[in-house]
Amino acid sequence: MHRILFCLLAISAPAWASGPDEPFAQAVSSKYPLPKGIHPLKLVTDYNNNVHVLAKEGLYYFTENDVVRDVRFRPLADKIPVDVTAQETHGHLYYLLGDKLITNGYAGVPYVTFPAGTYDRAVVNAAGNALLSGKGKLAVAEGKNIQMLDAPEEGVRELFVNDGIFYALTPKALYRLAGKALQRLHAGKDVRTVAFRGNDILLGTPAGYYAIRRENGDTAMTLQRKVPVPAVGRLMVADGKIWAGTNEGAYTENGSGGYRYFASGRWLDQDEVKDMATDKDGNIWILTPSGLNRIAFRRQSLAEKTDYFQRKIRTRHIRYGFIANIHLLTPGDVRTAEMADTDNDGLWSSFYLGSQAFRYATTREPEAKRFAWEAFEAFERILSINQLKGFPSRTFERKGYKNSDPERWRDSPDPEWEWKGHTSSDEFVAYIWIAAVLNEMVAETTDEKRRVADFMDKIMTHIIDNKWYLVDIDNKPTLWGRWNPEYINWYPETIGDRRLGSTTIIAGLQLAYALTGKEKYKTEGMKLLNKHHYLQNIQIDYRKIAPTKGYFHDGIDMGTGPWNHSDDEMAFLTYWVLYRYAYNDDLKRQYAGAIRNHWEVERPEKNAVWNLITKGLIGDFDEEATIWWLRTFPMDMISWKIKNSHRQDLTFIPENFRGQTTETLIPLDEQPLHRHNANAFNLDGGNGGRTELAGDEYLLPYWMARYLKVIE
Repeated sequence: MHRILFCLLAISAPAWASGPDEPFAQAVSSKYPLPKGIHPLKLVTDYNNNVHVLAKEGLYYFTENDVVRDVRFRPLADKIPVDVTAQETHGHLYYLLGDKLITNGYAGVPYVTFPAGTYDRAVVNAAGNALLSGKGKLAVAEGKNIQMLDAPEEGVRELFVNDGIFYALTPKALYRLAGKALQRLHAGKDVRTVAFRGNDILLGTPAGYYAIRRENGDTAMTLQRKVPVPAVGRLMVADGKIWAGTNEGAYTENGSGGYRYFASGRWLDQDEVKDMATDKDGNIWILTPSGLNRIAFRRQSLAEKTDYFQRKIRTRHIRYGFIANIHLLTPGDVRTAEMADTDNDGLWSSFYLGSQAFRYATTREPEAKRFAWEAFEAFERILSINQLKGFPSRTFERKGYKNSDPERWRDSPDPEWEWKGHTSSDEFVAYIWIAAVLNEMVAETTDEKRRVADFMDKIMTHIIDNKWYLVDIDNKPTLWGRWNPEYINWYPETIGDRRLGSTTIIAGLQLAYALTGKEKYKTEGMKLLNKHHYLQNIQIDYRKIAPTKGYFHDGIDMGTGPWNHSDDEMAFLTYWVLYRYAYNDDLKRQYAGAIRNHWEVERPEKNAVWNLITKGLIGDFDEEATIWWLRTFPMDMISWKIKNSHRQDLTFIPENFRGQTTETLIPLDEQPLHRHNANAFNLDGGNGGRTELAGDEYLLPYWMARYLKVIE
């Protein structure tokens, strides 16, 4: 069994421009386990694009998505090669056995023998000559003749051939064969591996890599320490770019002076790299102690990437219309996927519903409309499944199968079902967002628009009738469903809840007024804006937000802790509703300033949704960041354990309130998996592959970008 996981790689600096959706370099990571009990040593590809794994137990090769023992040649089936190597240029596979060097190329003619146990390494140049080394032994084989050479006293670590010239690496130096003798080309301290690029020889060490001139050994590139992992065990050049293998993954040059880092289960079955190779198709093969991993590059557009996520979601992520979080009963194995409820089913589902609304507005595809209404059915049922008037349940499930927060579940009047209470402002934001985009982009008939209006009318009536609270079955306000002026204005301007709470409830009231025409929604909204200073609150400068101790709500110190990125998510979804449904143009103008203020604070995170919402409302936009975000968004949505905090190529900044750890954001497919409510600058995270996200986090900004004609 093998697993194929899709990940994104931008190998070179892309050209950013709105317009056609140009294909870009996409990487597909495939993992193939080695047979149990073998101890791999080396990886070799030949001119037929065959991939060979030499192990202590024998020679294996890759076929039909499996690594199997190589028994194709009956005379070699029971042999255990000491070494294998591909001939320079021509790529024929040579076998170093205990007492001979042979190949099946050239009709099997090349053949040289020697006393058993003499040599344990071999390389072959384009002319068919071989350099052999063993304990205290070094020789050149030309045809069937062997010419003994003086071996370095310190012993040979590895042999190489490039452009017809043989090289021997020892713990003390790199030697070049000139005539019949070795010449010391470079005295290098603890060089572990060598690769060749143009006129340079690259040397890997425990402290990084550097380069020398092949003609004289002079320094061509100083020691590169600012790399993801300095302790280089293997070096390779593929398509002109350096690849380094380490005990903590592999990395390559990104074409812009930095590196792309391939580590964790997202890319490799484990991080210890034993060897690397490339083939004629440009695939990168990485050997670990337990697996053979292939990173295959293909040209793919954002539209093709979108199709993948759309299929994936419809296959295993729809639960009663909600987007479902996936538990993997076997970590990393999507065949064991199990859908489960979460604390914020409504909020996460709103991204998917929103994506289908923008898709329908862009393409008029009936399927998109169907999927949007299917998701809305789940939102309608959160109202009808419980016994409370206008109170939205967080989620629901058939009785006996609840998953998250079991103490928050209540029995439904329908004995087959349960519903989850304790509904929060996060969920409220989802309601106003989906109602707005459905009304604008999907609801076309009078009945469809009435469905959306009734949904918002019930929720907003509940909130107003309960003095600006969501009141649960215990007749108490929920922990976070609170918009009462006394509560909102209790917060100082330095705590974000004052601005956010004011923003969300005003957006909801404006939307309800636009959908229903009921005057109470405008009257109450204007009262909050003016009498209770909610308009002033909405315009609080986000740069004022700072740690503010001493403000306790239900035992929680609301002003401590880091920046709340979940609040950013709630705010930007709300801005779409706040601005587009403003009571009047003067308010719209003032809202625009508040949106721009928040967007400027958020720009370093390069979030495509925040960028596109801001563009769609007030025109401000970071186009380069948006396309970069979409391209580097990981297609592998399994929550592998990922670590970046050890990387030496990153520029770290002092600890700060916003939680920004590095000067610039690393690509999303190198970050720990997260939704839009997390800190994009988190460097470490994951749960070992036990869950999988759906990918709606990508679909929404893609279809927004299409709708806004950022991409076509």
